[in-house]
Amino acid sequence: MSLDFHQIDAFTQRPFAGNPAIVYRLDAWLDEARMQAIAAEHNLAETAFVVKEGAVWHIRWFTPACEVPLCGHATLASAFALFELHGETAPQLDFICQSGALSVSREGQRLVLDFPSLPGQRIEASAAIKAAVNGPVVEVHDTGKELLVVLENEQQVRECQPDLGAVATLPWLGMIVTAPGEQHDFVSRYFAPAIGIDEDPVTGSIHCSLIPYWAARLQKTQLNAFQCSARGGEWFCRLDGDRVKIAGNAVLVASGRLYL
Repeated sequence: MSLDFHQIDAFTQRPFAGNPAIVYRLDAWLDEARMQAIAAEHNLAETAFVVKEGAVWHIRWFTPACEVPLCGHATLASAFALFELHGETAPQLDFICQSGALSVSREGQRLVLDFPSLPGQRIEASAAIKAAVNGPVVEVHDTGKELLVVLENEQQVRECQPDLGAVATLPWLGMIVTAPGEQHDFVSRYFAPAIGIDEDPVTGSIHCSLIPYWAARLQKTQLNAFQCSARGGEWFCRLDGDRVKIAGNAVLVASGRLYL
């Protein structure tokens, strides 16, 4: 048995930037253990599996260590693969996942994710959180699945060196650090050692919480953002009621065949 896959860099217009994801378009689901083993073999932040059922695509995402409930860059990569490599002609692709309904549409040269808005609630910065951040904290928000930590400025975000062992013990999937940007409305980084990702290069799902936070703070619904990891990724964001729109580009960097 063999399966074709594509490696796509998401939220970038050039290869070897943005965030890489592996995409498998399947005719039917593999068992969960097999999908997890495939993701571990590729050893990228995310491997996406998509299966069409009726008019809707069902999508699942696996890190090298576990399945996750929501992933932005691998959804963008999956939509790119379906549009550009598998001949999908619909103007919008509808997806179903653990977190509910998602869609990806074309907007000029960009693809636009339609995700739920997931604003957080402000909480106290506990000693454990401060130890994990390993630096000064302005405020902290609990978004449910993620911890959102606000820092003073972009330089602090870029220079942040969290204690990854301490981050892994916190009761969230990962930790977002964010601050006002120098050339963008806001910048961010994302650390998730508990699910096998010390630092994710470019993370769409965290913008479900970043966009409503910065929209409220800056009193604007159209935002541009930058995730200042080593690879870097640029975002064009919009708050639309209880949804967020996250636009970006993608590029194919490799295709191959896996033998089982």
